[in-house]
Amino acid sequence: MRDTLRGQFLLATKHLHDPNFFRSAVLLLEHNHEGAMGVIINRPSSVNLSHALVGHFDVPPNESVIYVGGPVEPSALSMLHGDAAWGEDDLAVVPGVYVGGSAEAFEEVVINSTSTGCNVPFRIFSGYAGWGSGQLESEINRGDWFTLQARSEFVFSDQPYDIWDELIREFHRQHRMLPIPADKAEWN
Repeated sequence: MRDTLRGQFLLATKHLHDPNFFRSAVLLLEHNHEGAMGVIINRPSSVNLSHALVGHFDVPPNESVIYVGGPVEPSALSMLHGDAAWGEDDLAVVPGVYVGGSAEAFEEVVINSTSTGCNVPFRIFSGYAGWGSGQLESEINRGDWFTLQARSEFVFSDQPYDIWDELIREFHRQHRMLPIPADKAEWN
């Protein structure tokens, strides 16, 4: 296993029976000797972004929703966005995906993208997924998770309910024994 899984997707396998992670795709934002944390990228909630932020930001009505990032601290909000210029100090997780690290960056991204109609992608998450020291490694060794290099097009996908299926197919494509499917397997 690599020294760090930061910037990887965790894909829940069929062996993982925790209902919090059924068919989930988690983007790992941090992974070190103290543990790991990430957000589930394929769980949009029914909570509208403009309604959720009333009293904090003046967000015009829009179609954006809050995503369920994980079972830990569900009232805490975090943000991923796709433009380095919006938060010069924001942490890049993978190319094209940045963690909004300040209230100012959060406000700038949400207000600019919803009021000006710009096309820079972003997601707001409630809660996160977290693991203590060695816990994630143990779950991976037990067969609960597959890992796959993360890519921005999945993080900001317009079809969040399809992400897990697409990533599982990609994982199996990258890990199959034969380079292409055989038309006549009996010829092998």
